[in-house]
Amino acid sequence: MATLRLGDIAPDFKAETTLGTVQFHEWLGDSWGVLFSHPADFTPVCTTELGTVANYYPEFVKRNTKVIALSVDGLESHMEWIKDINETQNTTVNFPIIADENKEIAILYDMIHPNASDKFTVRSVFVIGPDKKVKLTLTYPASTGRNFEELLRVIDSLQLTANYSVATPVNWKSGEDVVITTAIPDEDIPSKFPKGYTRIKPYLRMTPQPNL
Repeated sequence: MATLRLGDIAPDFKAETTLGTVQFHEWLGDSWGVLFSHPADFTPVCTTELGTVANYYPEFVKRNTKVIALSVDGLESHMEWIKDINETQNTTVNFPIIADENKEIAILYDMIHPNASDKFTVRSVFVIGPDKKVKLTLTYPASTGRNFEELLRVIDSLQLTANYSVATPVNWKSGEDVVITTAIPDEDIPSKFPKGYTRIKPYLRMTPQPNL
């Protein structure tokens, strides 16, 4: 499988998870989705990550976003690991973890990088839109835990820019001003952005976040 690129259709699959059988596209429905992989069960960094996602779960729900994890271990191992996650991270894991012992999904999503490890998945992240297209990809080494606050920030940006003719500037957070895309001529701005705008340069025009 070639590396998935932005705009590609996320491959569909059927998998056994800790919350039952999942047909991926059907499970996503009209929601956004986050698929993220872990090198193995009972590993320290992964334990903190899954606990954090469980604690942030209401934030994903607010964004109409479903989360699903993957590890190349089996269901029985996953279920035992969840007990440790809940205990050590003071949480309740409330999203599915895919059992991918035969590595079919890991290979489908190019999650195994042989120069890093030919046995374990790297820390891959895929954000998938309701149209089932890949909107973001991130790849971390096994030794570095992910920043899920950053992932929520990116989802905010993706959802905003999908619905308005704007982009989000460096270090943007929800509630801050955004960039009007260069495709919008100055004369069309008042009707599209009634909150007003600041023209810093002909190509750099800022406006308050339009969906607030």
